[in-house]
Amino acid sequence: MADLNHEGAGAGADFDLTQFFQIFFEEAAENLDQMEQMLLSLDLSAANDEELNGIFRCAHSIKGGAATFGFSDVTELTHRMESLLDKLRRHEITPIPEMVDVLLESADASRSLLARHQAGGAGEALSTTALVARIESLAAGQGGPAQAASQPPVVLEPVVAPAAPETPQPAWSERAPEPVRSIVGSPPAPGHRALQIRIGPLERMEMADAIKDLFRDIPGLGSIEDLPGEAPGMRCFAVHTASADEDLLDLFAFHVSKEQVQIVPLPAPGAEPPAAGESPVPAGRADPDALLESSMIPAGHEAYGFFNGAPGIPGVEAAAQPAGGIKPVPGRAAGPAQQAQMESTSIRVAVSKVDQLINLVGELVITQAMLAQNSRDLDASVYQQLLSGLADLDRNTRDLQESVMSIRMIPMSTVFSRFPRMLRDLAGKLGKKIDLITLGEATELDKGLVEKITDPLTHLVRNSVDHGIEMPDERQAAGKSEHGTLTLAASHQGGSIVIEVRDDGRGMNRERILRKARERGMDVSDSMPDGEVWQLIFAPGFSTADVVTDVSGRGVGMDVVKRNITALGGSVEIDSTAGQGMRVSVRLPLTLAIMDGMSVSVGQEVYILPLSSVVESFQVRTEDVNTVANGTQLVKVRDEYMPVIALERIFQVPREDASQASNIMVVVESDGSRVALMVDELLGQHQVVVKNLESNYRKVPNVSGATILGDGTVALILDTGSMVRRARH
Repeated sequence: MADLNHEGAGAGADFDLTQFFQIFFEEAAENLDQMEQMLLSLDLSAANDEELNGIFRCAHSIKGGAATFGFSDVTELTHRMESLLDKLRRHEITPIPEMVDVLLESADASRSLLARHQAGGAGEALSTTALVARIESLAAGQGGPAQAASQPPVVLEPVVAPAAPETPQPAWSERAPEPVRSIVGSPPAPGHRALQIRIGPLERMEMADAIKDLFRDIPGLGSIEDLPGEAPGMRCFAVHTASADEDLLDLFAFHVSKEQVQIVPLPAPGAEPPAAGESPVPAGRADPDALLESSMIPAGHEAYGFFNGAPGIPGVEAAAQPAGGIKPVPGRAAGPAQQAQMESTSIRVAVSKVDQLINLVGELVITQAMLAQNSRDLDASVYQQLLSGLADLDRNTRDLQESVMSIRMIPMSTVFSRFPRMLRDLAGKLGKKIDLITLGEATELDKGLVEKITDPLTHLVRNSVDHGIEMPDERQAAGKSEHGTLTLAASHQGGSIVIEVRDDGRGMNRERILRKARERGMDVSDSMPDGEVWQLIFAPGFSTADVVTDVSGRGVGMDVVKRNITALGGSVEIDSTAGQGMRVSVRLPLTLAIMDGMSVSVGQEVYILPLSSVVESFQVRTEDVNTVANGTQLVKVRDEYMPVIALERIFQVPREDASQASNIMVVVESDGSRVALMVDELLGQHQVVVKNLESNYRKVPNVSGATILGDGTVALILDTGSMVRRARH
C-alpha cells in the first residue's frame, strides 16, 4: 500500500490519487467562489429551492472530493454546512442572516484548510470548533424560527475511502446470496423514486462502498441497499431517493467516473428484482424497443444497466458502443447532439504552457517583420510568388497572434466577483448600507493585468466605502437614500481599458486635503486646480482620516494604487464633486505582451513610443523653442506652453554630424499632463512584442521595456509616464 502525504489518504500502489490533487483544488476553489456568490445574492425573504439546492451541491461536491483524498478537517466542516443547508432546502428551518454569515465564514475557513493541504500540510491547522458549534446551533433552530429545535443536531463522521484489503476482492458471482432487503419490492416514500444504480467495472470495490456511505452520511439523501452483482467487478444497489439523476451522478463523480454509473428505475413494488444476466426493464416499460430507446443501447445488444464496452460483460462489444454509457435524462434527446452536449466545452491548461505559446508567437511576429523588411527591395515581377506568400504570412501571423492573445484574455467579471463579499463585510463593520453595481463585466483584460489590478481596485473600493459613502442617517439628512451606491465599470477605449470606481457619497473635501498637505510640509497653494489637489492623496503616507482603524487611516493605500498602476503602464485620474461623490478612473493597456507603438529615430538609435500615449507630432522651428530658468525649454503649441524633452540629451545619443539637430516634436500625454519629445525622424506605426528589460538586463530610467526590430536590432520602449513626471519636477 502506498500512503499519501496528506492526512488519512491512502490508495493502492497501482492507483495514486496525488495525480488528481491539483484538479480537486481548482474545482474546490471554483465551488467555493460559486457558493459565495449564491449566498450573497440569496433573498432570505423568498429563497427558492433551486438557489438552496445549488448552494448545497457546491458544499457537497467539496465534501465528496475532500473525503476521497482524506482531508478529514475539510470533510467535517463541509459536512456540517451540508446539514444546515439540507434543513434549509427542506424548509425545516427558516433562513436568517446569521446563517448566511456562518456559511460565508465556513467557506473562508475551507479555503484556508485547503490551502494548507495544497502546501503539503505546512503551517498550523485552523480550528473550526467555534464554527461547527455555531452551525449546529443554527441547524437546531436556535437564533431563528425554531421549527426543528426539538431535533438534535446530527453528528456524522467524515467519509474516508477505506484502504484496499490485502487479499484480492472476490467477484460478485462468487459471493453468498444476500439476505432479503427491506426496500426491494416496497413502495418508496412520497416524493422519492425507486432506482437501480449499477457501478462498474471497478478495480477497487471500496470505491462503491464509499458511494454507499454517502447515503448513510447525508441526511435526507435516501436509502440504499445491495443487490446481487451482474458481472465480475460490478456493484448494484437498490435506492429510494428524491434526488435527480444528474445530482446523483455529480455526487459520485469524485469516486468513479460518470461513464461507470448507470441509473434505471427499480421494478414496480411486488416485482422480483432482475436476476444476474437478465435485462432490467424500467418500471412501466415492458417493451424492449422502448428500453433500447431510453438507454441508448444499440440494436442487437443486451440491455444492461451499465455498459462501456469492457471485456467480461456479456453482450456488450466495445466497437459498437455509443460515446459514454449514461442513461439520458428524461425529456432530452438521446441522439448524437446530446452526446456532443455532454462533452466538456473547455480544458484546463497550465499558465506556463500558454505563456510559452505566446512567447513563440512573439518570436514568429519578429521573424515575419524581418522577412517583410528584407523583401522590400525585391522586384515584384520576378519574385511575385514569394511576395504573395510573404503577404499571406503577414495576414496569418496577425490572425494567429490575435487568437493566441485572446487565450490570456479574462473577463472583468473575474475581478468584480471578488468585491460583493468584501463590500458586505465592510458595510456591516462600518454600519453602512451599500448597493454594488457592476457594468462592463464582459470586458476582457490580459490575465497578467487581472492578477495585478486586483489589489489597487481593492484599495479604491475600501477608500470609497470608508471615506466616501456616508452613514445612513447622514445620507437621509442630506436628502439622499440611506443606501449608498458603489459602481464598478469597465470599458474599452481605443487601445486601453478604463476601469472606474464611482460612489455617490460626500465627495472629497478640498480644504481638508490642503490642510493635511500643509501639516505634512508639502508645497501647496490655495490656487491649485482641483485635479492637482486630488492627486495629493496619492502621496506616500497621506491620509485624511483622523483615527486609524483596521479599515483605513494609515496612509498606505492610495500611494500603493498609484505605484502599482504606473508600473503596469497605466494612469489614474480622479474627479470629485462635493456632496455628490467621486470617480476614480484607471486606464491600462489591454495587454503587457504586445502593444501598438510609434517608432522614432534619434541619431542612429530607434525608440518606441506607446501609441496610446501619442497625441500629435509636428515640425518645429528653432525660434519656437524658448529657454527659461534652469535651462528648461518650453514650446508654444496653440497658445499652450509645454515642456520640451530632448531624447538626445536624456540617452546621450552620439551624433556623427554635430551640426544636425532634431526638428520634429512628438507630444505625449500621461497623468493629464503633456510634454513634447524632440526626435529626428518618424519611422512609422506597428505592433511590437514587449520584452522585459529588467529581468533580462537591469532597470533603466525612463524605459519600460524593449523589443526586437525586423532587422534584429533592439529598440527601447520609452516610459512616457516617467518622462512626464520628470518634466513636471
